[in-house]
Amino acid sequence: MIDPAQRPLLFLDVDGPLIPFGAPAHHHPTHAVDPALLGAAANPLLTRIDPGHGPRLAALPCEIVWATTWMGDANECVAPLLGLPPLAVVVWPEPSDVDARDERDGLHWKTRTLVDRAAGRPFAWVDDEITDTDRSWVAAHHPGRALLHRVDPRRGLADGDYAALDAWLRRQH
Repeated sequence: MIDPAQRPLLFLDVDGPLIPFGAPAHHHPTHAVDPALLGAAANPLLTRIDPGHGPRLAALPCEIVWATTWMGDANECVAPLLGLPPLAVVVWPEPSDVDARDERDGLHWKTRTLVDRAAGRPFAWVDDEITDTDRSWVAAHHPGRALLHRVDPRRGLADGDYAALDAWLRRQH
């Protein structure tokens, strides 16, 4: 049995990986959503979330952490649609001069915070905005293994993404 504190982390973004966008609206599938699960947010984009993601995410050998601007709303609005329990949430720091420099250099504003949050643990980061700059920075600044997995925001997480994540995460044990 692996100590839960040693399991790899999976930092998961919502917009793009779980809520596809960027293609014409009629190209995005919609899913029936119990209005009670939409809560006060009632965000119409929530109907783009495929509930089938929940079991697939839960089957991955990792600790899932929301890494999204949805912050705690991901637990209130997204997790119930997926049948997931409340998950840990990355709390983003206030913007700083370092963030402005990183942006000029092409580093995603989430990258430093995710490396700090991982604290040396292996992690996978699933997002639609990851670049080679982020991969290089993480390789130079994170002592553990990391997979920065970019998802096409027009289609969201797909079979190939789950296969790549599952294979990488299983190699971390």
